[in-house]
Amino acid sequence: MDFDALSYPFPSKRTVVFAKNGMVATSQHLAAQSGLDILKVGGNAIDAAIAAAACLTVVEPTSNGIGGDAFALVWVKGKLYGLNSSGPSPQSISLEAVRRQGFKEMPAYGFTPVTVPGVPAAWAELSACFGKLPLSEVLKPAISYAQAGYPVSPIVSKYWAIAFKKYSKFLKGKEFASWFTTFAPLGRAPYAGEIVQLLDHAATLQEIGDTKGESFYRGSLAEKISEFSRSFGGYLQADDLAAYKAEWVQPIKVAYRGYEVWEIPPNGHGLVALMALNILNGLQLKGQNPIDAYHKQIEAIKIAFADGQKYIADPKNMTIGVSDLLSEGYGLERRKLIGDAAILPEAGRPDSGGTVYLATADKEGNMVSYIQSNYMGFGSGLVVPGTGISLHNRGKNFSLDPFHVNRLEAGKKPYHTIIPGFLTKDNKALGPFGVMGAFMQPQGHVQLLVNMIDYKLNPQAALDAPRWQWKEGKSIDLEPGFPMYMAEALLQKGHIVNLSLETGSFGRGQVIIRQQNGTFAGGTEGRADSAIAAW
Repeated sequence: MDFDALSYPFPSKRTVVFAKNGMVATSQHLAAQSGLDILKVGGNAIDAAIAAAACLTVVEPTSNGIGGDAFALVWVKGKLYGLNSSGPSPQSISLEAVRRQGFKEMPAYGFTPVTVPGVPAAWAELSACFGKLPLSEVLKPAISYAQAGYPVSPIVSKYWAIAFKKYSKFLKGKEFASWFTTFAPLGRAPYAGEIVQLLDHAATLQEIGDTKGESFYRGSLAEKISEFSRSFGGYLQADDLAAYKAEWVQPIKVAYRGYEVWEIPPNGHGLVALMALNILNGLQLKGQNPIDAYHKQIEAIKIAFADGQKYIADPKNMTIGVSDLLSEGYGLERRKLIGDAAILPEAGRPDSGGTVYLATADKEGNMVSYIQSNYMGFGSGLVVPGTGISLHNRGKNFSLDPFHVNRLEAGKKPYHTIIPGFLTKDNKALGPFGVMGAFMQPQGHVQLLVNMIDYKLNPQAALDAPRWQWKEGKSIDLEPGFPMYMAEALLQKGHIVNLSLETGSFGRGQVIIRQQNGTFAGGTEGRADSAIAAW
């Protein structure tokens, strides 16, 4: 992949990293180093990804946890595999039951939005299918940090404090007490540099490793989870956990300017990124006025989201096929909507016309694009007593509209925001990429790929470039660093422009690209406590 930043108006903040034998890129330096340590003792990229992911549940609990969901794209021996380890809603829940609780939309906290967690199943499945080392060995770095303690990094400390303030205000029930004893035992969030121990977390990770994840779904950990839910009238039960397995899926792709961009199929919304790229395929970006290029990307994302939010759901409930949404003909029809002014798009009819991301690579050519999340920071605000398991709240994304394709139903997976990406060319792996951040993720994927493919920026420069974010209607947020003349020009095109004072909502990404000589070029996120560990 050729890199040339001369035609792009923004300087890079960091230097691209190169390595020969292996690379691990994560949002926290201790996690990146843990992955590299596993590579150095004989593990492969899959082992390194699991090690880093497990470590992130310890050193960055503000974004992910053992009780969350996960997705992965894995390149092994010339083939790309997709893993969907998101969990369904409990069998005992129903739209009517939630409405009887007085909710007009799915709540963010408590047991109602808790779906079956998929993270431990993802680790176990990846290890069993492609790992070289035992899962118990791969989890040792995370267990060590949880037992011995680690110094909290600055940005993690910031979001920990935000969560503590919010939870202290809104989470008053007894079911939330364990969150405070686990993550705020001193009556506050930890300061940057302060040592934190998570002993319950360490014991749980040890049990997951020793049982290859079985305890979480069909053993003592499952009993603790279901008992906690039952004692507070939650919907999640032992049978829901026992029935769960991670699912291998066929990745979906779209061709973009000679490259193949891969995502996980629905229930994830990587499809939104692919639809936007399919629209942009017929539009010139490089060499154009930068304002026009940004305008076209924003409009393409808006159009793609209009379709995604209407059609994406659990695959068994979708009424429109992925191939229809990604067809060249439909991309052409949607492309015609883009003019000189901002629009308010509606979904078309193709049949009629708080997350962490990491990337790993090894000298054998294996690569992993991996993402896991508790959603909205720590998730539901619930921690299973004595385990450190912070339960996620992915059910928040269900609709309570009985006619919506993503409506709440028992045993159904919700519309999911976490998406790993992968890039190939001529059936050869270039590498993993991702940008975390809820509904920012497809937008981050598109901007990152446009920067690397259209503007030929190296991975670090592509990540460093200032980002925009579409929120709703014609409203967009611009990250600090966007020149005022660009903001004013977008205003003239009809966009409602908001100048953000912080970078926190614009996503955090990692990229590893394998070069023709076999070396790796990596970029890591300057908006987080990120690091690349290289060998």
